[in-house]
Amino acid sequence: MHSKRQRRGALSRAGWMVMGKRAGLSALEVCQFLVLFLSLFPTASLQCKILKCNSEFWASTSSSGPEEEFCIALRAYNNCVRRTARTCRGDLTYHSAQHGIEDLMSQHNCSKEGPTSHPRTHPPPVQPPPQKDINVPSDGPEVCHYERSLPRHSPPPNYTHCGFFGDPHLRTFNDDFQTCRVEGAWPLIHNKYLSVQVTNTPVVPGSSATATSKLTTIFGSHNINNFQECVDQKMYHAETDELPAAFADGSKNGGDRHGANTLRVVEKVPGQHVEIQARYIGTTIVVRQVGRYLTFAVRMPEEVVNSVEDQDNQDLYLCLHGCPANQRIDFRNFKARASESHGLGRGRPGTPTHGFTYQSAMAKCKERLPVEDLYFQSCVFDLLSSGDINFTLAAYYAFEDVKMLHSNKEKYHIFEKDAMFNSASRQLGFSFFALFSLVTACLWTDLCSSCL
Repeated sequence: MHSKRQRRGALSRAGWMVMGKRAGLSALEVCQFLVLFLSLFPTASLQCKILKCNSEFWASTSSSGPEEEFCIALRAYNNCVRRTARTCRGDLTYHSAQHGIEDLMSQHNCSKEGPTSHPRTHPPPVQPPPQKDINVPSDGPEVCHYERSLPRHSPPPNYTHCGFFGDPHLRTFNDDFQTCRVEGAWPLIHNKYLSVQVTNTPVVPGSSATATSKLTTIFGSHNINNFQECVDQKMYHAETDELPAAFADGSKNGGDRHGANTLRVVEKVPGQHVEIQARYIGTTIVVRQVGRYLTFAVRMPEEVVNSVEDQDNQDLYLCLHGCPANQRIDFRNFKARASESHGLGRGRPGTPTHGFTYQSAMAKCKERLPVEDLYFQSCVFDLLSSGDINFTLAAYYAFEDVKMLHSNKEKYHIFEKDAMFNSASRQLGFSFFALFSLVTACLWTDLCSSCL
């Protein structure tokens, strides 16, 4: 029978778990090496679970106890290692653990046959759950749920919506509606917690009409309140004819953390409709494939929308600031030209209509979009630009996503006068600010002159 001091010496000699029996590493040094090993060989470590066996053994022998308890822990460790044999055959840690277990069993006269867990004679007493203060961070899953993590009695979060669809048309978080060119890769969203980038390709050779053929979304690895990490970093990538029902690594949730299920991919219609639910930041994303192109819609709390790290470099955050002025297509001019030239069989002057006149395009869009708002107008625009009947469905589903994701039903429809009013309001606000600055400067100059 070994004394407790001798056993502790044997445990400290358990450097065999990584480096061999005579390495003489301390438990701290072993843990440090395991962290380094995991970082150098992440793929192998994810497949081979030997490190989990090691950590469980160290945890069960961290305090001194009777010799039999040590043998029970050692047998449990041996069983755990044996279960990893299939995936760990080429792992150095696995083979070192095998030899180390044999050495320790011999040193402590432990039998390979026997119990691997402690019998429980009496159930543990049931303790009442502690009272939770919602204002204090905790380790519970509610910390990884955006709404539950808000302080008590705080007002409900203000949710906003952004959509991107068709040729392409953009509805910003501020409910601006724009038609853009934006060929190539462009960022839709870029804040502390989420990045979304789209790639737009020409719909018809030689035309300025583009549509989304690729979409990449990256979720960060921390939650909105920074109390703790809730999910692993995840990437979702979709492109034409490839709308996955999982993240790029094959997983369908946020990883192995306790808040993993607050981020998940849900397939609504195979190959056509996917929903990504990121509850830890209160966000829902809808990605669809309609015809040959993708559509995007998101519902996001205003706090998350504005959580940008560098305000000076956010001009191309399309969902927040809209498309650059040189990338926008004037809807009013297009409508006027199209209505004037529909009798000549042209949608955009000088370009073919691909089988649609202005009137026939309006009739086709009316079938799905009876209200002549900007979603209806975008449908007409897309049919005349491309002749692709699927753009009718793209506009229809974009409006359906608005009804599902927008928090204010009075703003579902956007009309041309609304877009003009929003634009004029911002221009007026800027002009007022400039005038106010000018007047202030003049007053300040006069004041300084009088002082002199």
